[in-house]
Amino acid sequence: MHEGAKGVAEGVRKGIIFSIVTVFSLAMLTPYVWMLLLSFKHQAEINKANTFLPDVWTLRNYIKVFETVPMVHWFMNSVMVAVSATTIVLFTSTLVGFIFAKYKFRGKNIIFWFILATMMVPPQTTMVPSFLLIDRLGLYDKLPSLVIPGMVGGFGIFLCRQFIEDIPDSLCEAALIDGAKDFYIYWHVIIPLIRPAIGALTIFTFLIYWNEYMLPLLYLNNPLNMTLSLAISFFSTQRTTDVGAIMAVATLVMLPVTIVFIAFQKQFIKSIAMTGVK
Repeated sequence: MHEGAKGVAEGVRKGIIFSIVTVFSLAMLTPYVWMLLLSFKHQAEINKANTFLPDVWTLRNYIKVFETVPMVHWFMNSVMVAVSATTIVLFTSTLVGFIFAKYKFRGKNIIFWFILATMMVPPQTTMVPSFLLIDRLGLYDKLPSLVIPGMVGGFGIFLCRQFIEDIPDSLCEAALIDGAKDFYIYWHVIIPLIRPAIGALTIFTFLIYWNEYMLPLLYLNNPLNMTLSLAISFFSTQRTTDVGAIMAVATLVMLPVTIVFIAFQKQFIKSIAMTGVK
């Protein structure tokens, strides 16, 4: 009897937790669902704002977006920037994290804390010097100007260092005894063991560069060099705002990020679980 009551109580507890999670999940998804539905509505129906589902489904907003701005070209620019920046950040973060975790040298802690301190500096304070540096390097109005400023990031280095520190030194020492060089140990021993951290860092980095709005607005001038995030501003003026077109652009911008998250969600969840065990 006691075991039965205990099982019922456990079932009620799980039901309450599931209900709370479901409510919060629906609350988080509602703005995205509303955005998607608005992208299939006519402007007149959007102005009425009295229906949730479209009375008449239309692709007019998506057609207008592709006819008004070079969406495909901007999409390819965003892909090149996000993919190249993510690849570079993954390489520098894992390599520098490996050095800080497994090597001993003078001033290591001071340098590491200095790197962490850069995370506390508001990006608005570095806009002017960054712009002057990009201009003097001859990179103004070029896509590399969006990648170079963030090639080395304090968050990525910190994340990788924490994971690599938990890898036993005996693995690296065994590889050294077998004649492996430093880079071989990094690539064939360390990298496979920190895949959860790499997956999480991939999601964060790709999301940041894909949704970046301020840097393209600051560093780019030629419309052909612009990225997808700037497309939203083309459908909003001081007098009018084409809500349907903006929602269509926002939906298109969101799709690649969703795909990346689905592809790396297992590593992301595993990284959180491993962090909790630590």
